[in-house]
Amino acid sequence: MQLYPAIDIKGGQCVRLRQGQFQDVTVYSDSPAQMAAHWEAEGATFLHLVDLDGALAGKLVNREAIRQVTSQVKIPVQLGGGVRSLENIEALLGLGIARVIIGTRAVEEPDFVRQAVERFGAAHIAVGVDAKDGLVATRGWESVSGRTAVDLCRQMEDMGVRTVIYTDIARDGMLQGPNVAMTQKLAESTGLEVIASGGISSLADLGELKAAGIPGAILGKSLYEKRIDLREALSRMEE
Repeated sequence: MQLYPAIDIKGGQCVRLRQGQFQDVTVYSDSPAQMAAHWEAEGATFLHLVDLDGALAGKLVNREAIRQVTSQVKIPVQLGGGVRSLENIEALLGLGIARVIIGTRAVEEPDFVRQAVERFGAAHIAVGVDAKDGLVATRGWESVSGRTAVDLCRQMEDMGVRTVIYTDIARDGMLQGPNVAMTQKLAESTGLEVIASGGISSLADLGELKAAGIPGAILGKSLYEKRIDLREALSRMEE
C-alpha cells in the first residue's frame, strides 16, 4: 500500500483543518518545502499536497510554495485544490507536480476530466471524491451536491480516470478512523485505484485498509500529532 504524507497549504504555511473548516486551522510549519523534505528524509516515496486557498478561490494561489516543494524533493508529488482549467493542470505539471487532482470541476462538468485525461494522460490526472454522508461536496467542501460518491466514481472511470482520492469529510482531521466500508465499496464497484483519506489515526487503521485491498492512504493529522510514525508505517505497509 502506497502511503502519502499530506501537506495542506494555506497562506504559504503547512496547516491542518478539522472537517475542512477553514476557521478551524492548526499551523504546523511556516515552510511546506521544509516539511516535504522532512517526510522524504523519513522515507516517503510520494507526497500529497493541497492548495487550500486555491480550493476556495478556484485557481492556483500558493504557486510559489508549490514550486519550492517540488524543487526541494526528488519523490513524486500529487496536488489538488482549485484545479478548474486545462491551463491550471498544465501550469502545475510545469511546476513539477506528477499528478494533478481534479475535484469540483469533475462534479460540475465531467467532460472536463475526459479532456484532461486525453490531453495529459491518465497517469497525470486523478479525481478527488470528497463526500459528506455519501454525497459529493465541492468548492472547498463548502457546497454539497446531489451526486453519490459511487455514481461519480463510475462516471469518472468512464472518462478514462484510473485513480481517485476518496475523503470522508466528517472524519477528516478527527483521528477517529477511516470509512473503510465506503472506501472498499468504491474500489469493488469500480475498477479504480482508490486512495483513502480522512480519519486515519493508527497503524491498525492502515492495516484495516490494506486488508480491504485499498492500494493507497493519505496521512495527515496522524503524522503531525505523532499518532503514526512514518518510518514504521512505511515498513509495514509498503512491503
